[in-house]
Amino acid sequence: MANYLVIVESPTKVKTVKKFLGKNYNVLASNGHVRDLPKSTLGIDVEHDFEPKYITIRGKGDLVASLRKAAAKADKVYLATDPDREGEAISWHLSNTLKLEPKKMCRITFNEITKSAVKASLKNAREIDMNLVDEQQARRILDRMVGYEISPVLWKKIKRGLSAGRVQSVALRIIADRENEIAAFIPREYWSLDASFLAKGEKKPLTAHFYGTEQGKMEISSEEELNQILKELEGVSYSVKSVRVSERSRKAPLPFTTSTLQQEASKTLNMSTYKTMQIAQQLYEGIDLKKEGTVGLISYLRTDSTRISEEADQAARAYIGSQYGEEYLSAGMTTENKNKNSQDAHEAIRPTDVKRSPVQIKEYLTRDQFRLYQLIWKRFVASRMAGAKYETNSVVIEAGKYRFHASASRVKFDGFLSVYTESDDSKLENDHLNGITKDSELTWKSFDPEQHFTQPPAHYTEASLVKTMEELGIGRPSTYAPTITTIIARHYVTREKKNLYITELGEAVNDMMKQAFPSIVDVNFTANLEQLLDAVGTGTIEWKTVVENFWPDLELAVQQAEKELEQIKIEDEVSDVVCENCGRNMVIKYGPHGKFLACPGFPECRNTKPYLQKTGVSCPKCGGDVLMKKTRKGRRYYGCEHNPDCDFMSWQQPSPNKCPKCGGYMLIKGSKEVCADSECGYVGNLKKSDDNA
Repeated sequence: MANYLVIVESPTKVKTVKKFLGKNYNVLASNGHVRDLPKSTLGIDVEHDFEPKYITIRGKGDLVASLRKAAAKADKVYLATDPDREGEAISWHLSNTLKLEPKKMCRITFNEITKSAVKASLKNAREIDMNLVDEQQARRILDRMVGYEISPVLWKKIKRGLSAGRVQSVALRIIADRENEIAAFIPREYWSLDASFLAKGEKKPLTAHFYGTEQGKMEISSEEELNQILKELEGVSYSVKSVRVSERSRKAPLPFTTSTLQQEASKTLNMSTYKTMQIAQQLYEGIDLKKEGTVGLISYLRTDSTRISEEADQAARAYIGSQYGEEYLSAGMTTENKNKNSQDAHEAIRPTDVKRSPVQIKEYLTRDQFRLYQLIWKRFVASRMAGAKYETNSVVIEAGKYRFHASASRVKFDGFLSVYTESDDSKLENDHLNGITKDSELTWKSFDPEQHFTQPPAHYTEASLVKTMEELGIGRPSTYAPTITTIIARHYVTREKKNLYITELGEAVNDMMKQAFPSIVDVNFTANLEQLLDAVGTGTIEWKTVVENFWPDLELAVQQAEKELEQIKIEDEVSDVVCENCGRNMVIKYGPHGKFLACPGFPECRNTKPYLQKTGVSCPKCGGDVLMKKTRKGRRYYGCEHNPDCDFMSWQQPSPNKCPKCGGYMLIKGSKEVCADSECGYVGNLKKSDDNA
């Protein structure tokens, strides 16, 4: 009997795959990569055609030996690593490390770990796709060049142990730019005006929003404007000018890609991108369902496509027809790829068997596994369903020369909403407008004016950062989670609740990267490089061409940065704080969360303290010094030196100047000074002085 060896990546898959194959199949795991560039050196021969120097990963010698022994006994070796470029590269490294003969080696892939998919992959065995291998090599080598060439510059300039990355440095800049936008944002006042009416014969009051005049929409930008409008509305009669009833439909959502799964899991399940991918990996590799054994519950989790196989589409339609009725079926395939950067290499993320509903298998799943599987299952089923239909009512109310608008909407046919609603779906108001006609008599009840201020852009969350990176073409589905995890782990960014904030250390790294390596942190440059790397994967461009064009500019930038650094004598800044243990003046150093005070007598004296930088501003509450401080996670804020006796605190930098309008304290926002009291609303140009220069 022939003897076959199947090599998968993860040990978790071994049991699942082995169950689907006969006794003459031996299934072993490589535990990811078996070969990589050395950690101690660059590992790329830049003088000889950029040839990489691969070595067996430390600690994997015994594993490689056992795989080599099993391969020697096998009549055929099937390399069944993950169906992406990383998996393709692992298969290539395995073929070289195990010295496999081409005629006895085959590459197989399956998008889901099910019996039919695994069996089908054996029938469609192929050679290793060297275009994908070359794309992975190019990405790996560029990442190594950026990391190993730039990181030492950061060590000299800021502190040892820092790192730069081809994608992580751009992600950091995106967050930093947003923080600068928020810091420089100046609120603008505006007012809303709601009117409450009672229609004859109706019990519920009708709320309408001020719109403007017949000529168009008006914005109320001050209280003076509001009072003028209210004055002109005194004694006017109110009548229904028009009632419009229409129908609108809402399309079913597309099934999940890696990016949209990460975004929705973050918003609805409060899961980090890392945790989402970790749990999705578990669902993909297989869950023990007792009677069925270990089964992969979802298709491959790293994808940028919304495409669904015809078989899966038909299974979903049959399920929907039997469970919900034929009227709930969509008319055709709801698949589209809006993203120009999409490679469409895999199907969308979907359940491997739509009949395996979340409730049926809940007892076999952990809480988080169940929640994520349910999200994926519902989204996939919804994507094959008919759209929802709404009846919308719009009422225009005439009030002299002014107009008020009211609208309402009700669901006529729930369609996919019977299965799935998104996290940002909002409830509709005025559900009782059906009784309002053009002849309805209105009685005015009251006005409800309200002051508002425009809000700055929102801080990035993991979900919105993933969305932005995808839109800009920065990184690819497999890199979103590790990129965010890295910048948080390096303490360049801190996460508080769902928001991401740049730390003092992150600001220092970003500022230096922008100064010394502007192209590396340039969004357009990085996006164009991603497209070139994608072209390597399709065989359009040679991978060494991309690398050899990238290297000279990087090498020159590093040389210039090192030359400039040599002109700066990098020493610890001495503070005026005296160490109470040994009497030396403490020095300012960088730690994981930014600056701190340390005794220069280390290691004899190990005294350290938080670094509290004076801002030159007096506390508006008690007159003490306002200090720049950091939260436990490294986010910067401003507080009084007399805390906790004085509770003054501000996220924005205070100005040393008093507000000329109300005498209160002001905040610095970019090139402007803004009164901290929004009721005052003073905005002026920042006065340059020794205190705030």
